[in-house]
Amino acid sequence: TFPRERSLAEAVEDVREEAAAAIESGADVVVLSDRNLGPGRVAIPSLLVTGAVHHCLVRNGLRNHAGLVVESGDPREVHHLATLVGYGADAVNPYLAYQTITDLVAGPDGADESEAIAAYKKALEDGLLKTMAKMGISTVESYQGAQIFEAVGLDSSFVAEYFEGTEIRTEGIGIDVIEEDVRTRHTVAFGDDPQLDRQG
Repeated sequence: TFPRERSLAEAVEDVREEAAAAIESGADVVVLSDRNLGPGRVAIPSLLVTGAVHHCLVRNGLRNHAGLVVESGDPREVHHLATLVGYGADAVNPYLAYQTITDLVAGPDGADESEAIAAYKKALEDGLLKTMAKMGISTVESYQGAQIFEAVGLDSSFVAEYFEGTEIRTEGIGIDVIEEDVRTRHTVAFGDDPQLDRQG
């Protein structure tokens, strides 16, 4: 997360520096968490920060020295998990999805919470395996950090900075537009009457 008065680009750079410094100081695991989100702190999109930190560590020869764990409210479906792992995450904790499942099964007629969360985890794992199999990849180690995606609708300089090596054939938005979107959602979330948009 980052204070509202900072820019998204500055925030991502801060996280990169903190991650590199932590590993140089002997950390075995770096956790990228947005749990500190609040009215005065905006969450950095999980895929953006994962790609940015992963590539920063690779450039500095530090990536093999520590694991990268993403603890975020962003990921909730197979594609989110696939891209996070594909851009360097060793583990993902989709805590908001777990909390949502807990809320959905609450009450006397609800399903067992632990069974519901276990079913969700299995669905994500099966979906990730299916995604990997379609690419002819049989192990998570081969898929992790392989970034076998193509960027669509993003600016080439943005992709080069945060998702280096990803193929891009069209131009699109950059970090400034992404920051606008992040700030808009943050304002709605902490407004007087927050409403969830129907995404379809």
